[in-house]
Amino acid sequence: MSEVDQLFERYGAGYKWLATATVMLGTLSMVMATTIINVAIPEIRGTFGLGQDQVQWLSTGYLAAMTATMLANAWCVEALGQRRTYMTAMMIFVFCSFLGGLSPNAELLTLARVGQGAMAGIIQPLAAITIFQVFPPNERGRGMGIYGLGVILGPAIGPTLGGVLVDLFNWRAVFFLAPPFCVLGFLMATAFMPRRMSEDPPPRFDFFGFGLLCAALVMILWGLSNGPRHGWDSVAVEAALAGGVLSGFGFVLRSLLADHPVLNLRVFTNPGFLSGSLVAFLLGAGLFGSTYLVPVFVQELLGYTATQSGLVLMPAGLAMAAVFPPVGHLTDRVMPQRLVMLGLALFAFSSALLAGVDMNTAFWTLAIWILIGRVGLGLILPPVTAGSLDLLPGGLLPHGSGAINFSRQLGGAFGVNLLAIFLDERTRVHTRELIQAQTPGTPAAREATSELLKVLERAGVPDVHLGPGALHVIGRGIHGQGYVMGFQDSFMLLAAVFVLALVPALVMGRYVRRHRHEGQPYAAVSE
Repeated sequence: MSEVDQLFERYGAGYKWLATATVMLGTLSMVMATTIINVAIPEIRGTFGLGQDQVQWLSTGYLAAMTATMLANAWCVEALGQRRTYMTAMMIFVFCSFLGGLSPNAELLTLARVGQGAMAGIIQPLAAITIFQVFPPNERGRGMGIYGLGVILGPAIGPTLGGVLVDLFNWRAVFFLAPPFCVLGFLMATAFMPRRMSEDPPPRFDFFGFGLLCAALVMILWGLSNGPRHGWDSVAVEAALAGGVLSGFGFVLRSLLADHPVLNLRVFTNPGFLSGSLVAFLLGAGLFGSTYLVPVFVQELLGYTATQSGLVLMPAGLAMAAVFPPVGHLTDRVMPQRLVMLGLALFAFSSALLAGVDMNTAFWTLAIWILIGRVGLGLILPPVTAGSLDLLPGGLLPHGSGAINFSRQLGGAFGVNLLAIFLDERTRVHTRELIQAQTPGTPAAREATSELLKVLERAGVPDVHLGPGALHVIGRGIHGQGYVMGFQDSFMLLAAVFVLALVPALVMGRYVRRHRHEGQPYAAVSE
C-alpha cells in the first residue's frame, strides 16, 4: 500500500482536502512573496539609497533563484520525499523572511530574497504534484483549478496586503506576513504530507549542469544591471557577461550530453513547442515586469501610498483570476493560438494605453488600463501551456512541463531586470534633453521663474534662498518629467514586444492545428 493510500485510510475521503490545504498554504505564501515586495520598493530605495538598477535585484534575484530551483524539485522529492522536502523548504523560507525583515543593509536583504525565491521554486511544483496524487483522475481538473486559483490570487492580493503593512508599519513588515502561514503549513505537513517510502538510493542529480545554469543567470543578470552604472566597456561588466554566456553555452552542452540533465533541451527541437516557450517567456516578462513598474510609478510620481499602489493592481489581479476557469474550458474547444493572440493583443493595447500615463492620470483610469492587460495575460497562460504540451509525445510531457514553466519564470527574471535598466536609461536621456532645451533668456522662461519666485516668497522662503530654491524646484520638475517619459517609453517597449510575440504564437498555432488534424505530435522529437 502506498503512503498516499495509507493516509486516505487514516483520514478518510476528506484527506485530499487536508493535503490540498497544506500545500496551498505554502504556495500562497510564496506566490504572494513574489510580488509583495514591489509596493515596498520606494521605501527600500530611500532607506538604503539605491538606484533602480540596484533595487530591482529584490525582484530579479527572487525570480532567478526560483527559476533555477524549479529544475531541482523532482530530485529533491525523489531523494527526501515530499514531506521532508516541503518542511525543509518552508523552514528555510521562514528563516530568509526574518533575515530580510531584519536586514541592516541592501546586500543582506538581496541575499534573503534570493533564498526566498530558491525555496519558492521547490514548493510550487511540489504543490501541483501533491494535488495530482490525492485527487482521482476524474477530479484532477478540479484540484488543479484550485491550485491555479491560488497561484493567481497570490499576486492579486499580495501587493494590497503589502501596501497596508508598509503604511501601518514600514517596508520590513512585508517580510513577516508569510511566516505564520508557513509555520502552519509546516505543522500540517507533519500529518498530511506523504513520506518517502522507497528504500532505493536517490537518482543522480546533475549538480555540475545546475551550477552552470546558476552561474549563467547570476553573471548575465549582474552584467546587464551594472552596465549603465559601471559602463558597458568596464572590465567587470564585460567579464560578467562573457562568463555568463560561456556558462550558458556550457549548460546547453551539458544538458545535451548528460544522462540525467536538469533540463531536457531536446523538447525545444520541436518548432511549435519552441514558439510556445517563447510566448511563455514573454508572458512572464510582461506579468512580472508590469507588476514591478506600476507600484514604483504611482508611488514615486503620483504620490500614492503603498496601500493605494496595491489597490490599483487588485481589480486586475481579480479579473485575471476570474478569466482562468472559462479560458481553461475554452482551451479544449478552440484552437489555442486564437486565445493566445487575443491575449497578446489585449496586453499590447493595455501597455500602449499605459504609455500615455502622466502625473494627472486618475486612479480608476490606471486600474482599468492595467485590468485590460491582466485579462490578456489570463487568456495566454492556459492555452499556451496546453497547446505546447499537446505537441509532445507522452514520454516527454514531464520534461515539457518543466521547460514551459522554466521559460515563464526566466522571462519574469529578465523582464524585471531589463525593464528597470531601460527605465533608468530612458529617464537619463529625457532628463538630459529637457535640461538642454531650457533657455533661461526667453520671455516664457523669465515669466515662469518670476511666478515661482513669488510663490516661494509668499511661502516665507528667505530672500537669500529664493534663487537656489527656484532652481531646485525647476530641477525637480525637469527630473520628474524625465521620469514620466521614461515610464512611458518602458510601457511602449512592452507593447511593441507583445506585438512581435504574435509571430511565435502563429507558428505554435500552425503546429497545433496540424497535430489536431493528424492526431500525431510533431515528429522531430521522439520518445
